Amino acid sequence: MSANVLPGCEPLSHRGGPGGVLVLHGFTGNPSTVRPLAEGAVAAGFSVEMPRLPGHGTSVEDLASATWTQWVDEALRAYDVLAEHCSNVAVVGLSMGGALSAYLSARRVVAGCVFINPVVKPPAPEIIDGLEQLLAAGIESYEAIGSDIKREGVVGTSYDATPLRAAKSLFEGLAQVQRDLERITAPCLLFSSREDHVVTPDNGDELVARVRGPVERVWLENSYHVATLDFDQDLVTALTVDFLARVLR
Repeated sequence: MSANVLPGCEPLSHRGGPGGVLVLHGFTGNPSTVRPLAEGAVAAGFSVEMPRLPGHGTSVEDLASATWTQWVDEALRAYDVLAEHCSNVAVVGLSMGGALSAYLSARRVVAGCVFINPVVKPPAPEIIDGLEQLLAAGIESYEAIGSDIKREGVVGTSYDATPLRAAKSLFEGLAQVQRDLERITAPCLLFSSREDHVVTPDNGDELVARVRGPVERVWLENSYHVATLDFDQDLVTALTVDFLARVLR
């Protein structure tokens, strides 16, 4: 595994007040994509953990050998760090970070969940079959899925390719995430971009339909997938901090 973390991709760990916030980035992305949210939570006085998930923020080769289990383990580790000294913990996740937030919320006590264009269900069987055929043919990577940002001049530091074995591991994990959505009872804030070229909107629909806690859905009219860095960045941060203040009181 590479030890060279790309500039801006460093994790964040901040000891603040008794309210804890776990912030999780997406697949092929890194902490830079959710840093504005994490920094907004820090400025609001919360304790914050924003881990760099295994295989991310270094090289595509590192991600190629990373797995869903490793990402879950890192998310749980960061949650436990917060839970050790915080009276309440909330989770915030973008894309795959949303999947990890859902997985964690079904297994740990959380005060609230914030989902930004989350992926919570596996793709159609024919897509998974196609992925397996590519792997069987010796094709290990596909075109990049990151940096889906409408705002001109803003480019995320996500990888320029998608390792297919890591994607397959993610898809396998999503099957469990989807099954467990009904175990989520905490209040949720869901951000959905009207135009998203990475995650289909039925993922948000599935979350709204299946979770048992109250869900407030906010539609983003001027952002693509990585809304945390797009035109709606300030709106997402402000509404998230307001939500956190309510659930972590």
